[in-house]
Amino acid sequence: MTDQTKAAGSATLNYGGKTVDLPVLSGTTGPDVIDIRKLYGATEAFTYDPGFTSTAACESGLTFIDGDKGTLLHRGYPIDQLAKHSNFVEVCHLLLHGELPTASEYESFERSITMHTMLHSQFDRFFEGFRRDAHPMAIMVGTVGALSAFYHDSLDIHDPVQRNISAIRLIAKMPTIAARAFKYSVGQPFIHPKNDLNYAENFLRMCFAVPAEEYEVNPVLAKAMDRIFILHADHEQNASTSTVRLAGSSGANPFACIAAGIACLWGPSHGGANEEALNMLKEIGTPEKIPEFIAGVKDKRYKLMGFGHRVYKNYDPRAKVMQESANEVLAAVGDPNDPLFQVAKELEQVALNDEYFIERKLYPNVDFYSGITLSAMGFPTTMFTVLFALARTVGWIAQWQEMMADPSQKIGRPRQLYTGPTERDYVPISQRG
Repeated sequence: MTDQTKAAGSATLNYGGKTVDLPVLSGTTGPDVIDIRKLYGATEAFTYDPGFTSTAACESGLTFIDGDKGTLLHRGYPIDQLAKHSNFVEVCHLLLHGELPTASEYESFERSITMHTMLHSQFDRFFEGFRRDAHPMAIMVGTVGALSAFYHDSLDIHDPVQRNISAIRLIAKMPTIAARAFKYSVGQPFIHPKNDLNYAENFLRMCFAVPAEEYEVNPVLAKAMDRIFILHADHEQNASTSTVRLAGSSGANPFACIAAGIACLWGPSHGGANEEALNMLKEIGTPEKIPEFIAGVKDKRYKLMGFGHRVYKNYDPRAKVMQESANEVLAAVGDPNDPLFQVAKELEQVALNDEYFIERKLYPNVDFYSGITLSAMGFPTTMFTVLFALARTVGWIAQWQEMMADPSQKIGRPRQLYTGPTERDYVPISQRG
């Protein structure tokens, strides 16, 4: 229990003729937590919580979500303020170090990231080992894990200095790896990073520049890209973050842990939602077809993608910012009257004012608009989850660092409710009927 955790009384459990007092803990905000660590020792019973929907698996000071109010805070700062006033590199510093940087701290931090964006020249051979039509996420899982083969000087997880070096390397090199995964998938030569560009500008140039002509980064797209990175930087103990923590609890190196997080994010129920939302809008096609689609959703003939969230029971605060970015990007490089965007805006209004959706708290989430935005920027749907992984890297590594510095952390070992056969004797094959 840290200084930020307070005792808030106790809860009494009566089970099997025994009475057990369980401590109740309070964080700085959010629901109280019943500490059940001694439950098994006192009662020889486990708790049962599939999906860990009612279980706090760790103590964290990074990100707070209030799903009922639609609140998302990074180290106490609202996500909409960070998206409006900050930039991704500054948010990276905030998540890693707990505070927004001073001017000199920011300059030093940004330079350390810029100086680590290049990959070892031998590293590019990894990409040639994949088939030309390999999914970019398959490339990401393999190559990020392979970073540990190149950076032996920062693999001591018990050394805070080496942990920080690994964090900087991952944040800096992830855009380069992601851009190479994209270039490899479209058969274009790799573009090396440039130190005079900022984080988002550099990434866009590595993705879309070609040797045959000069490439100028569109400032509207760079701003939108940076904002997308901020909106996806961290999101508390979701499936991929929990995967990173679980892998890290075994003592695995940080590159392996982040590769595990990327593998988990690849699942369509986690990182692929924006692609599914975009496909839904394409299937609807035009605003005139929305009433028929809404009726189909109510009849369970169609599935509504991009609405609702496992945690948020209100409007996803990231969705409001994402909608602004979609408007700006379409005005700059696309058609503001794009049928997809018109369908999205109309569908949002219908859903927000329809009792069926209001009762079920099906509000637009960040995936609803991000797919349209990324598509307008020139990214194919196969890259959507890659961009998610790029942005989430800082959250993963910050969560990993926090876990490694926690003296109470131990290897993860969930329990189970066993429903298989009880003990029985082996029967020789000749006697099996």
